[in-house]
Amino acid sequence: MLFNSLDFALFIAILLPLYYVCRHRQQNRLLLVASYIFYGSWDWRFLSLILLSTVIDYTVGRAIQRSDSAARRKSLVAVSIFSNLSLLGVFKYFNFFADSFAVILGSIGFEADWTTLNIVLPVGISFYTFQTMSYAIDVYRRDLDAVDDFFDFALYVAFFPQLVAGPIERAKQFMPQITQPRSPSLDAFSRGLFLILFGLFKKVAIADGLAYTVDPVFESPEQFARVDLLLATYCFAFQIYCDFSGYTDIARGVAKLMGFNLSLNFNLPYVSQNPQEFWRRWHISLSTWLRDYLYIPLGGSRGSLVRTNINLSITMFLGGLWHGAAWNFVVWGVYQGAILAIHRLVVGRRAAVSHGLLRIVWIGLFFQVICYGWLLFRANSLASIVTMTRILLFGPMGTELLLPTPELSVLIGLPLLLMMDWLQYLKGTSHWYRKWPEPLQGILFALMIVVLLMGMGKAPAQFIYFQF
Repeated sequence: MLFNSLDFALFIAILLPLYYVCRHRQQNRLLLVASYIFYGSWDWRFLSLILLSTVIDYTVGRAIQRSDSAARRKSLVAVSIFSNLSLLGVFKYFNFFADSFAVILGSIGFEADWTTLNIVLPVGISFYTFQTMSYAIDVYRRDLDAVDDFFDFALYVAFFPQLVAGPIERAKQFMPQITQPRSPSLDAFSRGLFLILFGLFKKVAIADGLAYTVDPVFESPEQFARVDLLLATYCFAFQIYCDFSGYTDIARGVAKLMGFNLSLNFNLPYVSQNPQEFWRRWHISLSTWLRDYLYIPLGGSRGSLVRTNINLSITMFLGGLWHGAAWNFVVWGVYQGAILAIHRLVVGRRAAVSHGLLRIVWIGLFFQVICYGWLLFRANSLASIVTMTRILLFGPMGTELLLPTPELSVLIGLPLLLMMDWLQYLKGTSHWYRKWPEPLQGILFALMIVVLLMGMGKAPAQFIYFQF
């Protein structure tokens, strides 16, 4: 059930009236049932996995809370980590490592004659396993009390707006919203509607429209010249931003309709001057998760500069692998770790440039660094990475554009989005439009709706991060 589908619109239209007439405990039970229906609409068999993860971490959390033995508490949190990583390992990485090992054996003259299992990747497994694992770790660290009510905890794990592609919510921030009564205000409702509209505008009008331009170039890069590859990479940078941040906007908007506040996951990432700033603005719930549960436990920046850079590299390597079971994600993670380490070596802890023109120059230069990373991320294979890099460095510039022209919804919608993001950047708030006169706000909303309708001529497209 996709956010950008009529099925989801019908799902929400049925759910919300029922939700509003229920009392708090009934609302929680209703949302849990709705969340399982939502997730089961992809494949009901995978409900067993999310239920298994829920039971394990609920039980582990309760046991950790009751125990005063340091050794037992450590063993219990290890059960959570091992269980969740095992689920990820089997369903996300088994085929990847088995196939890679077979290739290595073949390269040295040995035939691997086993048959790889045909394992389907469950939607959202990377997100809810990290979410439940962080809960057990927080209880172990005494940062959080274990949840008493199993059904409340199950709702925390399966809450449908953010279940499939985040943001990855921390129990410390989200559980109080579940256990305490909620009273959605008219202001929150209107803000939720705007976020849903904004998210659909970014996803349907821009991201899906850009796919028409991006996909042919990345499928067969050898058929295109340097300028085509450059433009396709820039287009993918905005495609993935609009697709993923669009999902988050819709998730946050739907949650607001019911009185919940989900974490901000994107904060104008393309105005970043350096990789540190980028990871404070892009996929914030993942970058902070990696910082708190991997980078800092590895030692963070407490040791020497060499040790710090090793910690960064390990963290980003595993962050790349989290994104998918393919070598291009590994290379992308290594690349992100390398630019973070190089930045720390060259710049250290000095603050970003604040001067207007110079800041714009740094933003423009670093955007090129980001875009090469997206080329690594989007590439279909290591061979494609080599081919595209060679074309960028040594290929013909090209006398005419061969890549398909973006759809009309993109040509109108992307400049409108850039204007809105720039105003948010200048004003320092995402609520900048609320200070406009109501007629001007109406014109803005009408423009977004018109462009959105222009992009709705195709079947609903899956969100990019559903495959992670």
